[in-house]
Amino acid sequence: MTTRRDILIGGSALLATGLVGMPARAAPSRWGESDYAKAMVIDAQGSTGGGQRMTPEVIAAIRAAGMTALSMTVGRTGSGPGQFHDSVAEVARVTQMCLDHPELLILVRTAADLATAKRSGRLGMICNFQDSSPLEGDLAHVALFRGMGVRMIQLTYNKRNLAGDGAIEAANAGLSDYGRQLIAEIEAQKLLLDLSHGGARTIAEGVAAATRPMTISHSGCRALADLPRNVDDATLRGVAAKGGVIGLYLMPFLRASGQPHAEDLLRHIEHAIQICGEDHVGIGTDGSITATPVNAAAYDAQRQFYEGRKARGIAAPGEAPDVLNIVPEYSTPRRFFDIGRDLAARGHPPRRIDKILGGNFARLFGETWPAN
Repeated sequence: MTTRRDILIGGSALLATGLVGMPARAAPSRWGESDYAKAMVIDAQGSTGGGQRMTPEVIAAIRAAGMTALSMTVGRTGSGPGQFHDSVAEVARVTQMCLDHPELLILVRTAADLATAKRSGRLGMICNFQDSSPLEGDLAHVALFRGMGVRMIQLTYNKRNLAGDGAIEAANAGLSDYGRQLIAEIEAQKLLLDLSHGGARTIAEGVAAATRPMTISHSGCRALADLPRNVDDATLRGVAAKGGVIGLYLMPFLRASGQPHAEDLLRHIEHAIQICGEDHVGIGTDGSITATPVNAAAYDAQRQFYEGRKARGIAAPGEAPDVLNIVPEYSTPRRFFDIGRDLAARGHPPRRIDKILGGNFARLFGETWPAN
């Protein structure tokens, strides 16, 4: 396996990515609470943990987290009747949740709304689809959902849909003609294209077809863990070359097997920086803002969750009944601060940490979203 030191020795490769060097044993940098308080902190794929309900636990977690914004899935995934109708209802519920808690939440439609969320100390809620199935094949629905507040649309989930093949679809057939038309419409409506969960060919063809910056909001580096939900270096470079951002998740796919830990996430972040450059890396946890205790109840819930996904045919290699969908060291509402602290301890400078924690996604949103 290529080590971090091996990668750093390749100076020409580092210059090509725009990274001027990251010593293997860099001295810790100065970064702490005051830096975190000033940073744009954005989870590019997360949840409140309560669905569209604001429980006392969720409210406490939001207040403790110190985050600027969270991109939350509001649409359905997979095939079946009622995708459009049910997704409209979910968007409406999230909108109402923000209206019911104006002291705590703000619905984010523009980059200016992000700034308002930061200034007012509220959590910005970004609505996303983790599948294009809510559109039910009708390109006109993209504009409709834009009007409702959806700002990110992912082409596929793990299986094949009208747009293309997902990560666990064996054929790996790539984008369909409709998928290419959908990318063009997403861009025309000034929404953010998300290629997460796509098959390797679907993602590569999506990057090639895109004319504007895009994201893979929650994934990992395939060079470190060869699993279908992770992305190879060539694709990472392609995303960066078009101004996009890769979000690293806190999921089992950070390692080939077993429970991932803090070191695994940090290695993925550092590898992505080396491949993409520090302007194109962020975090999309794919988890809840609330804490997940590591106890018997959590493992029982994970077994049930995994068996349900397996029965539906959507479990991906790397998922397991005895592996929690978290990084235990970062399973608190303050996980973004803890990640920043650990990056500082490894010698990453404050400006880079701020970009990783959300600055890069804030830039991407500003470049792709509509002004109103």
